[in-house]
Amino acid sequence: MDNFIVSARKYRPITFDSVVGQQHITGTLKNAIHNNQLAQAFLFCGPRGVGKTTCARILAKTINCENILEGTEPCGECDSCKSFQNGNSFSIHELDAASNNSVDDIRNLIEQVRIPPQAGKYKIYIIDEVHMLSQAAFNAFLKTLEEPPSYAIFILATTEKHKILPTILSRCQIFDFNRIKVEDMANHLASIADRESIAYDQDGLHIIAQKADGGLRDALSMFDQIVSFSNKNVTYQAVIDNLNILDYDYYFKLTDAILTEDAAQSLLLFNEILNHGFDGSHFVAGLSSHFRNLLVAKEPSTLKLLEVSDSIRQKYLQQAQKASPGFLLSALNISNQCEINYKTSKNQRLQVELSLLKTCHIAHAIKLSQLGSVQMSSASEEVKKKLPEPIAAQPKQGASAVVTPPIISSSNVPVIEKQVAPPPPQATPVNYQASDAKAEPKKDPVSNVPPKVKKGGWGASASAIIPSLPDLNTIYDNNTVAKEGDEPELIRGSEQREVSFDQFIAVWNSYAEQLKAENKINLYTMMTAMQPRLNGVLIEIDVENGVQMDVLQSAKVDVLNYLRVKLQNFSLDLKGVMMEHTISRKPYTSQEKYQAMVNKNPLLDTLRKEFNLGLS
Repeated sequence: MDNFIVSARKYRPITFDSVVGQQHITGTLKNAIHNNQLAQAFLFCGPRGVGKTTCARILAKTINCENILEGTEPCGECDSCKSFQNGNSFSIHELDAASNNSVDDIRNLIEQVRIPPQAGKYKIYIIDEVHMLSQAAFNAFLKTLEEPPSYAIFILATTEKHKILPTILSRCQIFDFNRIKVEDMANHLASIADRESIAYDQDGLHIIAQKADGGLRDALSMFDQIVSFSNKNVTYQAVIDNLNILDYDYYFKLTDAILTEDAAQSLLLFNEILNHGFDGSHFVAGLSSHFRNLLVAKEPSTLKLLEVSDSIRQKYLQQAQKASPGFLLSALNISNQCEINYKTSKNQRLQVELSLLKTCHIAHAIKLSQLGSVQMSSASEEVKKKLPEPIAAQPKQGASAVVTPPIISSSNVPVIEKQVAPPPPQATPVNYQASDAKAEPKKDPVSNVPPKVKKGGWGASASAIIPSLPDLNTIYDNNTVAKEGDEPELIRGSEQREVSFDQFIAVWNSYAEQLKAENKINLYTMMTAMQPRLNGVLIEIDVENGVQMDVLQSAKVDVLNYLRVKLQNFSLDLKGVMMEHTISRKPYTSQEKYQAMVNKNPLLDTLRKEFNLGLS
């Protein structure tokens, strides 16, 4: 029985052209050999399994080849090539720095460098995992690396470039190897399967390439494992069964259930996934990737970002047509939040199930949001039609300006003006009738209309139609969309009766008692702690800090509405005045204590000067 050779060794590249996915490096090395511009030291960096050591061996073999081919490739027939392939070359040496990382090992290498090559033009040293060398070993290697003999070339390879001393890096030509693309790996696996007469499914090879995460050696190891598992029939099902990978079909079925708002089916699918031994966090991460791929498939320009086979790509294209961009962005937000909270949650399964239920109701939430926008828009149009012509046609003012519409009549008819003051959370806009100041308040139907959204592109329309996902429960509890941007309304009229301070303070205290009954203690305390001042129509009240100023600004409109109506003077205004606090600093040092004493009794300084006294 012949010994089995793993694919990673059996199909290891022996020429530059056979290296997979590193054309930018192999092309540079071939040009350097062709133009005879070889550096004395090379450093190959990159993740595991991408071809660093392989390229180092091909470079060493090509440099010493006696009959280099036209494409700057080793011939494989000369004595130098054969001795290297048989592992008994005297001109090419390999050193594993992981197990030979001491100063003595480097000193032995330096002693060998002094001996010229017995065969071939160059003496080449390949040092793998060079970052494992000790600090002392690096320092011992510095001088030789900077000024080696003309026949010596060093090729260093590492997966952790940041661990190498800057003095070593500055003496090397650095080549950064890329992660190998999924498509390149899948094509390479297909070529190996053809040579070995192995039946394969292109989708299965793509899954292996994705699982390898850019490392071809890992992909070849998984390929050998699945070939043995499936008896030389590498199918998609065999790959996901052997590598314990969640099937694409699970995510496609789950998304279909979510789009149809079938919460029961989505929970059953998640339960089936758990029964197959998959972890919840792994499922949520895969679901986030699935929503991301659907979002990518919405636009032809981003379709190239899908690293999947053609058949899976078609499935993504079909399902992407069923889902709106707003839905996909909302679903991504929910699944991302679930992934963040999963590890800290005590009931992890409930965390995932709750996220699935929220995702199932996204479509309903978006419909409610759109319906609310339409209703608010239509209500706004109706109110505009009912407004008198001078008010309806009035031009818009800046954000900080006070809009003062014309007085409709000379009688005491209150009119509305906009104030910049922010509304209190519980405040409700109030409309007063002409003759009754205590009329029941009624809600103003006018609401802010959300901006129109431009069509085209999933990034343009998503923000306007996506409800705030953390507040989905609020949407369903209220069965409406919260109105934003409502401003308090300040009553305005033509009446301007003269107000005495006694009349004013009586109404002021009455309103304060009303606030106390409504349990608005902060505003009540501020109104009763400091006596207000009435300067004509301007009411001034002292506030101690910024918090009190914010409370006053929030309640300003409500206070003025009450005072204006009660006192029949619609020119009254309210202003908060910040109190000045003088902070006296207690003297601490000897000089400060002396100065404080001098301030109380200046003769003390005269006494000190008279007797030439100093301060201790």
